[in-house]
Order: sequence, then C-alpha cells, then structure tokens
Amino acid sequence: MEINNILEQIQSVLPARLIGSVVRTEGTTISAVGFPAPIGAIAKVERSDEEGCILAEVIGFRDDLTILYSYSELTGVRRGAKIELAKTTPWLPVGDELLGRVVDAFGRTIDAGPTPILTSRARFDRKPPEPCSRPRIERVLSTGVRAIDALFTCGQGQRLGIFAGSGVGKSVTLGMMTRYTDADVVVVGLIGERGREVNDFIERELGEEGRKKSVVVVSTSNEPPLMRVRAALAAISIAEYFRDRGKNVLFLMDSLTRFAMARREIGLAAGEPPTSRGYTPSVFAELPRLVERAGRSDVGSVTAFFTVLVEGDDKQDPIGDAARGLLDGHIWLSRKLSSRGHYPAIDPLESVSRLAPTICSQEHWRLANDVRRTLGIYADAEDLIAVGAYREGASPEIDRAIRLKPKIDRFLQQQMFERSSFDETLAGLRAIFAEE
Repeated sequence: MEINNILEQIQSVLPARLIGSVVRTEGTTISAVGFPAPIGAIAKVERSDEEGCILAEVIGFRDDLTILYSYSELTGVRRGAKIELAKTTPWLPVGDELLGRVVDAFGRTIDAGPTPILTSRARFDRKPPEPCSRPRIERVLSTGVRAIDALFTCGQGQRLGIFAGSGVGKSVTLGMMTRYTDADVVVVGLIGERGREVNDFIERELGEEGRKKSVVVVSTSNEPPLMRVRAALAAISIAEYFRDRGKNVLFLMDSLTRFAMARREIGLAAGEPPTSRGYTPSVFAELPRLVERAGRSDVGSVTAFFTVLVEGDDKQDPIGDAARGLLDGHIWLSRKLSSRGHYPAIDPLESVSRLAPTICSQEHWRLANDVRRTLGIYADAEDLIAVGAYREGASPEIDRAIRLKPKIDRFLQQQMFERSSFDETLAGLRAIFAEE
C-alpha cells in the first residue's frame, strides 16, 4: 500500500509530457486544442515572456476542446499560447509543522513565518471512508461554548452546521470553539472571506492560545472560484492527515455556502445547466463528497462544523436545505437574539443535535430537554406576557417558565473570552433547577 502511494506521488510530479494550445478564452476559462488531459489535471499556460506562466485546471470537455479554469487572471494569455501538463494528480504537502501557520489553497504558508519543510503528502480528492468501516460516535467533544455543550452536545466525529445570516456573531462563535475546545488539533478553512476579516479572525477570535494548535487555510473572496474550492479541499485534507495520526481534530469551515457558490461558477463555466437559484447539479453532488470526508476512524476523528449563510435569514435556502439533510444536526444563530445583545445568539428552539440523545448521560439529556421545554412554553405565551394579558396563577407551567427564563438566559450567554469546561457547563445546567 505504501509503495502504491509513493508511485502515485512520483507520477503526479513527473506526468507524461502533453502539450496543447489555446484556442479561445471566455472570462476565466480557457479552451485548448490538442490537450486530452484528464479532469482535475493541472496545466501551465504560457503568457508573454515578462509575465511567465499561470496555472489552470481541466474542468471539462466541449466537442474537440478541453476546458480549463484558471487559478489567476488571464492577462498576457494569447491565442495559440502553449499549454503543458504539470500534474495529473494534485497532492498537498502536509506535516505537523503546519500547526500555528496560515496557508493558501496549495498549502503554501502566507504568514510571516519561515517556510516549513513538509515531507508528507495528502491527496486533495481523497475518497470518504467506507460506511461500514466507520466506528460509532460514542464520546463527547467539548466545544467550550456552553449553549452547544449543554443543549446540542457534539460527539467526536459528528458533523454539524451553523446556520446564520450576516452579522449575527458567527465568527465569534467559531473563535470561541478554537480557543476552548478539548480537541487535539483545530483546522479552520476561511473560504471566500473578505481579506480584512482574515487577520481579524486570526488575531482577535483565534488569538495566541487558539493559534498554537490550529492550522488556518485561507482563500479570500477576490481569488478565483477554483482557489476557493481548492482551499476547502486542502483544509479537509489537512484535517484527515492529523486524524490518521490518532488526533481528535475539530474542523471549522466558513463557509459551505461560499464553497457552493464557487462550485456553481465553475459548473456554469463548464456548460452545466443551472437548477435551483442558479446552482448547477455538480454543486449538490460535491457537497456530500466534502461533508462525508469528516467523521471518525479507527485511530482518530474529524469533528466538523460547517457554517451556512442564509440569504435574508431564509430557512429554505437551497444550500441550507441540502446541508440539513447531510449533517448530523444544525445550530441556528438568531438575528432576534443578536439584536438583544444575547451572545452567542444560538436559538435553542430551532437547533438540534441528532447524536445528543446517544452520547449524553441520562441526567444531562433530561436537563437539556427541560430547558428546551421551558423555553418553548415561554415562547408560546410571550405575546401575552409582553402586553400584560397574562395573570400569574393562570398556568403553573407558564409561571415556572417566567421564573426560570432569566436564569436560563444568563446560563446560555457567554462572553467571547469566557472559558467554560464541560464539567462547568453541566454544573451550571443543574444549577438552573437547583431551587425547585
């Protein structure tokens, strides 16, 4: 098996010589003739002497032409320019030296530190583990966020979505997880982020403490769609590398929606027909391939949180709808709670963890259910309470919900630099009902 792996790496570094030429360009796509390279292969496209070459990836075929999507702008590319095969099987350099570093879609460091020497390689397009080889998820992974650990407990190897509109505290919640989780390694994929927000996340949300055991993979919104897709695959490949070495990895990807948007642009360029809201069929085929790569193995685990941007807080967004069917639970960040200064703005009545009943203790699950039930009773009567139409004593359940609601809210709120271990979270959950 090791020999086959080495041979694959040699083949990817020394591919068969194949040369074609540019026929035409459309946007950031290149049509080439005489270049029968396989889909996924990377080619060098000649530019003017002072410009050098650019990299492009084969994304499809049309009639006798090969369609390539460029990793950068096409400035300097001319009709008849030479295209030469560079790699047939893209590999990513990986190693423990990546911890504490910020890398791009190809695994190249983009921070101020020295270039690490990485001796291991990982495939970008690795297949998900076979379903029958996946061990059951039985152990809890603490995220350090009280609301999640108490009500939507996450297991090692579970995959959840964080659904949110813009500006409701998504990045702060992810930053809290990176600092306070009990995972061995954290891999963060910032896909399609604004360039300004990258340093903000690394220095403010991630912080010195979180960065020590983290790898951050970045592809900003100004980069071509292919770079954004490649960055997401690089991030999950790095997470798999650490899992294969017996680590429990927390994988955070912000965001699954921008990954889907990048895939949509590539699919449209390759000639795919648009379907729901312009998304191409390949988008909905690619999402499960990415999501399924997270999970537990015999030696380690990748616990994944994928953020999903919902346009105008629309719960029926096609990517959000597809993600809910693929993931093992979802956490909804509420704009209503955010506007009230309730952070993290997790809505307990709209969120769910499908594995919580099997990994929580009986006491923990009973208390979590009691919190949700109490909040549900209060929500049903909230309008009556707000206008003063409810009179104390009319319903014992509503009276209890009114009495407990302030305590529950205080428990669920958490400052961004406030640490809460799993044991402290359970103690706080018990304290809500201690005086009853």
